[in-house]
Amino acid sequence: MVASLSALYNLAILAAEDVSEEVLAGDGGWWADTAGIMLILPFVAFALILIFGKKLKHKGGEIAVAALAINLVWATVLLLMNANGGVLDQTTFEIGRIGSGLVFELGWVVDGLSILMFFLVNFVGLLVFVYALGYMKGDVRVDWFFAAFSLFAGAMLILVGAPNLVQLIIGWEGVGLASYFLIGFYWEDITNVKAGNKAFLTNKVADVGLILGAILVGVAVGSWDFGAIDFAAFEGAPELAAVASVGGLLLFLGAIGKSAQFPFHIWLPDAMAGPTPVSALMHAATMVTAGVYLMARMFPLFQYLAQNVRIVMIVIGTITLFGIGLLAIVADDIKKVLAYSTVSQLGYMMTAIAAGGYTAGMFHLLTHATFKALLFLGAGSVIHSVHSNNMSDMGGLRKFMPTTYWTWIVGALALSGIGLSGFWSKDEILAVMGEKGLSIVLWISIAGAFVTAFYMARATSLIFFGTYKGEGTPHESPRILTVPLVILAVPAALAGFLNIPGLSIPGLGNVTEWLAVRLVPMGDPHAVAINFGLAGIGLGVAILGAVVGWLIYHPDAETQLERDSFEIPVLYPLLRRKYYIDDLALGIVAFVKGPLARFVDWTNTYVLDGIVNGVGGLVKGLGVFVYDTLDQRGVDGVFNGLSAATDGAGSVVRRWQSGRIQQYAASFVAGVLILVALFVFVI
Repeated sequence: MVASLSALYNLAILAAEDVSEEVLAGDGGWWADTAGIMLILPFVAFALILIFGKKLKHKGGEIAVAALAINLVWATVLLLMNANGGVLDQTTFEIGRIGSGLVFELGWVVDGLSILMFFLVNFVGLLVFVYALGYMKGDVRVDWFFAAFSLFAGAMLILVGAPNLVQLIIGWEGVGLASYFLIGFYWEDITNVKAGNKAFLTNKVADVGLILGAILVGVAVGSWDFGAIDFAAFEGAPELAAVASVGGLLLFLGAIGKSAQFPFHIWLPDAMAGPTPVSALMHAATMVTAGVYLMARMFPLFQYLAQNVRIVMIVIGTITLFGIGLLAIVADDIKKVLAYSTVSQLGYMMTAIAAGGYTAGMFHLLTHATFKALLFLGAGSVIHSVHSNNMSDMGGLRKFMPTTYWTWIVGALALSGIGLSGFWSKDEILAVMGEKGLSIVLWISIAGAFVTAFYMARATSLIFFGTYKGEGTPHESPRILTVPLVILAVPAALAGFLNIPGLSIPGLGNVTEWLAVRLVPMGDPHAVAINFGLAGIGLGVAILGAVVGWLIYHPDAETQLERDSFEIPVLYPLLRRKYYIDDLALGIVAFVKGPLARFVDWTNTYVLDGIVNGVGGLVKGLGVFVYDTLDQRGVDGVFNGLSAATDGAGSVVRRWQSGRIQQYAASFVAGVLILVALFVFVI
């Protein structure tokens, strides 16, 4: 085991001295040393559920809940310790070496960034797991669901706790595998199977970038350790500068796949095929946040070396936050509205980090985790009541589902940036863009705030106002579903106070201070005061979007289709076709499955097989020639001839060996007489 706290701390002090920033942090003591328990427990739960799940009351759900409940204790203690002095620690175990320099290690890192993610994954995960106890009751394969769900959470913890790129990739692929299991959970319907395949394969294409980028950066630095990479980037190491742009771009390719940025966003709406608790956890604290987390973890590389890649990141993030947000306007499936919303908000986070706003991006990730989990679980409560995902089957549900309604309103206001947590975190992103002089991006982001409020006003109107358009009588969900909603509504409303410029909450501090506990200073701008002008514009635009949406969609009609008939020519048909990006992707897949596959098959059959068969025939003929001619007639002929000659000579000699003494004596006498004759007459 290698505990590298002292080395990390010394490097942090040196880095801080270079930029006149003081880094104060403790080692976290026993809580940091044992933080690896959080990474292991979900996998223990996974194994126990597979073994004993079928025999338990909740089919193993109680094991999954217990694991995250224990984890939350660790995460909360570390969060409070970091808020009151800072925690910087790393524990690694050497697994093996590659060559003479690169070391493969597993372990965990405890710093401001990982602690924040530990808390989010376990806090949101615990509430979603409790919710799932009620939501999945009586469903099919419940034990397998909770086993895969535990695997999902565990892989995300492996990812966010990783001290190096190799372990991050292990967690990254684990999250992808678990999501494949869960998105296609209802595999009896081929649509769900295709959704799981689409998510898995789309991410695999992007993952090629992540793996290649990790190889480039790791080889250049001589280590995959994040601390070593951060310090090399901060110091401007020449060997890293040479590959920083290419490696950073490849890493970003992996990030846009996992965080569903344009044009890799196509998998995420289809991923709503999985059970709603999966959608909630995936969109709030696992899977899609992994790409943003990767960019935040590698922030020094982009901040100090790969600055040209940040331009690409800003462009992709800006297209995503506005263009994909527009797709939520025409979606009828309640979960797909929220899915497109998630993609859009991830675009805000990615753009903020690319612009240099490390803290702003992660702060929005924090608030988004609370209100998006709340909205998805609220959507699940609605679906549980009306047995439909389509808003065309809803309406008037506020009368039947008051708890779901009011908590939804909290989440919708927070997402729209109207007064609650989302207002503060989105405003900080806008401030970063203003600070960096990104005026075009700033105004597009403000327009995105209008779009967000507009589609949330539409969804809220169609779901909760007017008359009920579905079948049966809707009802409020049981407490096991509504209690998590009430709990999540609190941080969704109040989490914004955790990073108001100039405010440090006693005993908690603020998010800026939490995230500052890293090996090297981040160098991202921190607003010391509220920009009331910019905040007012953002709030005013969001309110305008909500009012316009309300005016259009609040009036009731005979059917939801009539009520939802607002149309902007050209734009809305384009949005319904999803900018034809899905069609393009399907066309590529069809080409790969069709003409390309047939060409490869023809090439394999007639070219490659022809070459192989030709070489095989040549080798066979050569073998026949060697065997029949050279071996049988040549080599064997020579040896057989020698054998025959030897055998013949032996037969002659054998006649002389009769065993008769008289014959030997006569032969001897004859021989003597011959010799005498030769000597007398010849010589």
